[in-house]
Amino acid sequence: MNFRPRVKDEPEINLIPFIDVLLVVLIFLMLTTTYSKFTEMQLKLPVADADAQRDYPREVIVAVSADGHYMVNKQAVDGRTPDSLAESLSDAAKAGKDSVVIISADATATHQSVITVMEAARRIGLTQITFATQSSAQAGHK
Repeated sequence: MNFRPRVKDEPEINLIPFIDVLLVVLIFLMLTTTYSKFTEMQLKLPVADADAQRDYPREVIVAVSADGHYMVNKQAVDGRTPDSLAESLSDAAKAGKDSVVIISADATATHQSVITVMEAARRIGLTQITFATQSSAQAGHK
């Protein structure tokens, strides 16, 4: 019989595998939350925080209404074809090929209406095109 007291080993918790598992879970959660943003399809356009619009003579402002009617520099355009729009754009482009076309489309305007403006600008050689938006602060007041 052995009556000597035994030296008891105290239990030891190894934290390294635990930390490894937590890092893998953290990386997994970061990746899945990033991809979930791409699956959302809540579009509300056009609203952007941009500088105030400046008035230069080389700018041609094309307004597109929700029902597809066009105005070039506050003048109504007869017809909805790219040819009639191109004719109005060429009359309004005072700076020639250096003119900048600013498309100010209604948020509910069809995509085809905006593409028609871009096609008309391409036909007459206007390559500088930008889109007018309103700031998010202005959108909240309306």
